[in-house]
Amino acid sequence: MIDFKEAIQTILTNVEVLGTEKVPLKSAHNRVLAADTFYDVALPPFNKSAMDGYACKMSDIAKELDILEVVHAGKKPEHEIGENQCAKIMTGAVVPEGADCVVMREYAEEKENRVSFTIDKTKSNICYTGEDVKVGDLALPKNTLLNSRHMPILAGAGITNPEVKCQPRVSVFATGSELVEPSEQPLPFQIRNTNSSQMMAQIEEIGITGKYGGIITDDFEETKQKIAYAFEKSDVVILSGGVSEGDFDFIPSVIEALGFETLISRISVQPGKPLIFAKNKNKYCFGLAGNPASSYVQFELYIKPFLYQLMGYELEPTIVKAKISAEYIRKKTDRLKFIPAFLKEDLTVMPVEYHGAAHINALVHANALIQMPIGVSKFSEGEIVDVRRI
Repeated sequence: MIDFKEAIQTILTNVEVLGTEKVPLKSAHNRVLAADTFYDVALPPFNKSAMDGYACKMSDIAKELDILEVVHAGKKPEHEIGENQCAKIMTGAVVPEGADCVVMREYAEEKENRVSFTIDKTKSNICYTGEDVKVGDLALPKNTLLNSRHMPILAGAGITNPEVKCQPRVSVFATGSELVEPSEQPLPFQIRNTNSSQMMAQIEEIGITGKYGGIITDDFEETKQKIAYAFEKSDVVILSGGVSEGDFDFIPSVIEALGFETLISRISVQPGKPLIFAKNKNKYCFGLAGNPASSYVQFELYIKPFLYQLMGYELEPTIVKAKISAEYIRKKTDRLKFIPAFLKEDLTVMPVEYHGAAHINALVHANALIQMPIGVSKFSEGEIVDVRRI
């Protein structure tokens, strides 16, 4: 049995980053940039008016000026501004040559194609060419995980087909002869398969489209056949259940029979002590605990950073210091424990009602996990603890 840090290190150091591909900009959300991107234009691309007003010479503000034209956004000015002249201009429009300021329309009195101002000085109110970005400036560096804030950057740089890291092909299975699909009415000795819906949603939150393979019964040959078939079209196979040491827990022996090297089998973490991580060249297999709270936590702790790493992105967990608002006691202290909890905006955190690894309802009210180190049996009310957001 290994500790949590060693498990994470083992998983992430055995990742071989996938290749690259070009995708349309509209499909680039949640993808990882494979190369540095650069601007092919300056921003602003011209001297741009920051206000609705009148473009003129600063030295002419005290004078009555002739209005030569109206310049709106998207129009090229037709006249150069000389002495005693101006152009009526709209926000975002090109400032005509010869003008060095824009007087806001609030300070203007216009009459019969002439204008005078009620102020004698002003800021330039001009956004100058290249003020924000120059041609050749870096737009976004490689390994950027693209989100909505990055889309206008790529668009502004004219990058309509960014090169990104390929996404892994992921298949999901639940194992156990006691399982039935959510659409079925379980018999007294059966339970509905909840883990697969959970894992598929967790995969989708990363931006990956997973493939659900169904339920595998507790049969060695069926398990072997279905996993082998899944790996023909998948880079990663994730299974829940069947990873412990029971007579019908076939996952460890099946993946060994398929030529995989098991790098992790047990971790000193609660919930989720049994965890299989196995590799065969550029194929990966995870076997998660069957209890739903365990499989959820295991996915967040191990599989999420692993999938990002496959795409060339190092996911840093969000861990904050918070004040626990109730005493928490446990009996056994031999494992690092992750306690489902609710973290408030004021950085106080309250453990939610949690009956153990099978208590999936506890996660409905949790947005964080309190980390309780090995050897610690008690948190006192008001104590500062490490909290991982989920």
